[in-house]
This record gives sequence, C-alpha cells and structure tokens, in this order.
Amino acid sequence: MRGSALLVEDDPALRRALSVGLTDLSFEVSTSGSAAEALQQLELSDFDVVLTDLNMPGMSGIELCGRVAQSRPDIPVVVITAFGNLDTAVAAIRAGAYDFVTKPVEIDAVALVLARAVQHRKLRDEVKRLRSVVAAGVTAGSPVPELLGESPAISTAKELIARVAASDSTVLITGESGTGKEVAARALHRLSKRAEGPFNAINCAAVPESLIESELFGHTRGAFTDARSARAGILVQAQGGTLFLDELGELPLSAQAKLLRVLQERVVRPVGGDHEVPFDARIIAATNRDLERAVEEGKFREDLFFRIHVLPIELPPLRARVGDVLLLAAHFLREFARRTDKEVTGIGQAAAELLLGYQWPGNVRELINCVEHAVALARYEQITPEDLPPRVRNYRPSHIIVAGENPDELVPMEEVERRYILRVLEASAGNKRLAARVLGFDRKTLYRKLERYGVS
Repeated sequence: MRGSALLVEDDPALRRALSVGLTDLSFEVSTSGSAAEALQQLELSDFDVVLTDLNMPGMSGIELCGRVAQSRPDIPVVVITAFGNLDTAVAAIRAGAYDFVTKPVEIDAVALVLARAVQHRKLRDEVKRLRSVVAAGVTAGSPVPELLGESPAISTAKELIARVAASDSTVLITGESGTGKEVAARALHRLSKRAEGPFNAINCAAVPESLIESELFGHTRGAFTDARSARAGILVQAQGGTLFLDELGELPLSAQAKLLRVLQERVVRPVGGDHEVPFDARIIAATNRDLERAVEEGKFREDLFFRIHVLPIELPPLRARVGDVLLLAAHFLREFARRTDKEVTGIGQAAAELLLGYQWPGNVRELINCVEHAVALARYEQITPEDLPPRVRNYRPSHIIVAGENPDELVPMEEVERRYILRVLEASAGNKRLAARVLGFDRKTLYRKLERYGVS
C-alpha cells in the first residue's frame, strides 16, 4: 500500500472515478462529499494525505486547508484546482496546502503527487522522532553507544560486539572505508576485561614497508641506520590491553609471515635482536578489502587469514542504514554547533530529504564532513539545502550501470534497455501505463518488450 488518502470531492462521479483510480494504484482511499464531513472523519481516523477539490458548496477547499493546517498540521493536503487558475493555487498553498494538481485530472499525475506527499509526511514524522531520540539520549543506553544508530543493520553489529567483547579471541572487523571500524574496535576494548590496559593502534597502510617490522616487533640499538636506541614494538607496548591492526589487508607479504608466527607463538623477536619477548595483548584487525579474494589472488596469506578470521564483525555501509542518517546528522550537528558556538538547532525538511536521498559513498566519515560543512555555512537556525556540499545538494540517483572497469562486465545496448525498462517499472510500482509514459512508449510496445523479457 502506498498510503491512506482522504478524498474530498462534492461531484459524485469524479469522486468515484478518483477513488477507483487511486485504489487501483495501491492507495487506501476514504471519501467525503464535503469539507465539513472531512473534518469529522479527520477527528476519528488518521490519514497519510488529504486530496480535496477547491470549489465546493459550504466550506471551500481553501478553508479546509487552513482548518487541517491548524488541527492536523502533520497531514499534508493536496488540492485540485482548475487549469491555469494560478491565483487560486497560490492561495491554497498559503493556506497550508502541500501541493496542487490541475483539472482535467490525470490519475497517474495525482498518484505521483500523493506519493510525494505521503513520503513528505513520513520524513517529517521521522525527523520529529529522531529529534526526540537525540534529545532524550536514548542511544546512550546502548551497550555500544559509540556506534550511533537504531537500524537493523547497525543493531546487529552492535549486538555482536557486545557478545564477543569478553572473549580474548582475535576479531576481524570488515567494512567499507568510513564505516567506523576503529570506533567498533575501541568499543570492543572498553567492554573487554582488558579495558584498564592500553589500546594501541597502527595503520598498516600508513607505515613504509621498510619500517613495518620495527613498528610491530620493535628493534635493538644499532639494528639499522638511525636505530640509536632500543625500542619496544607496538605489540609489546599493548601488553595487558588491545592492539588494533587497522588496514591489515595492506600489510606486505613478508611481514604477514612474521606476524603469523607472532600470533601463533605469542612472542616477538625485535629487529636485530637475539631473544624473543613474550607479549599478552588481544588482537583486533580491520580491513576494507575482501581478504578472501586477496587470498585467491595471492596478495594475502591464507594461513594468516584463518588465524585472524576467528570472530568476524561486518560493519554495514551507511546506504544500508538509511534510517540512521538523520539521527547521525542531528548528533554531529549538535557537536559542531557547540564547537563553533553557532545557533544551529536542526535540519530543515528540504535538506533532510537530500540527506536521505544521497548514497554516501564515504559512509559516516563523509556524513561528518557534510554536517561540518553545513554548520559552517548555515545562516539560519536550521540547515537548508544551500548549506550542504554541492555533491550532496546536486545529487541525482542513477540506477543504471552502463559499464564497469572490467571488460567482461560490458553489456549490449539491448541489455541496458532491458535493465532501464524494468527499473522504471519498479519505480512506477508496477503501473505499466505510467511506465510507458515515462519511457515514451505506447503501452503495446511496452507489453511486447516485457513479454520478451518474461515479465507478466
């Protein structure tokens, strides 16, 4: 179902035609013959949207808009106005209407406007809910408050973190760049029995290959040029605590072999040293690479993979947890507003819609940068679309992948057309008449193509 609608129309024939048409397009429709009757129905029932004619006997549609805006501001109102009567449409918008459609009415066009209005209401309700969540500090009650969010994807990850934290086994955290892998690692340390010990982290991708062994295992005096004194490696420095090996997939193969032995024997031999030094630290590794594929390609040791792949935890990308976007944005907004001492208190409706529609390839890290940018540019109490970075403000989703970097992924033009037609049909909720109009086909052509694709 695409939403519940209250249709207010005094013309019985038009009322029935609209009701049948919208029902066929998956709306749950209730009808009313007058504005006064509609107000009574609104007192007894909840609706996602109201669709009303403007010119009705008794109370007009404009008066109804004003009454609904006062008593039920959460319900958007869409008005039907005569073609070209712009003054009346403007008056309705000023009275509180969400949008308008013109006569003669096209049922597909009405359905699209109503669907947008329903989405608008759901988004507004979600913003309101998230504001109350943030204000009440509900997420602070989570065993892993470091990872903000309530979506099923992040909730599953947080539950797994809480469950494995007490274990001393090695944990491998996977996920795209910017998903919060180090945040998760610190949460694991805080919840573990080693919480009083040190949390040491090393980015394996940031250390030159010639120095990685020294950083991990330490070195003796004179082991190499500039080694003027002995130095304990980060493994020994993490004694009694946790060692976080970030971007482990970037570790050189030569160092991988030595790290494997260290993890098996729990002793390290400093570079240039003759004696082995025991260490006691829990190992948490993280990577944004597909290590199994790296093993197949000979870029990562299979034995090391199985040594660290004891307790895997995967952090979802932000695009898989859309319900958390505004919650996270509201949290970061408060932080940046406090730091900059700016009176920015929230995210406007239009900006919120843009945030929800963006795909966030940089994940939470990109969202943080986006909110910092918006707070810095904000001129009002609420973030507006103009405050957002251009890449977010101007983003338009594309669902068609024409080609990838791999030549094997190239597809014929007919396949591109097939994917696009099916995508338009999906976006049209299966309405073939609307899909044909969007595609520029007549319906017979669309039916013929769908039959060829095996789609009924």
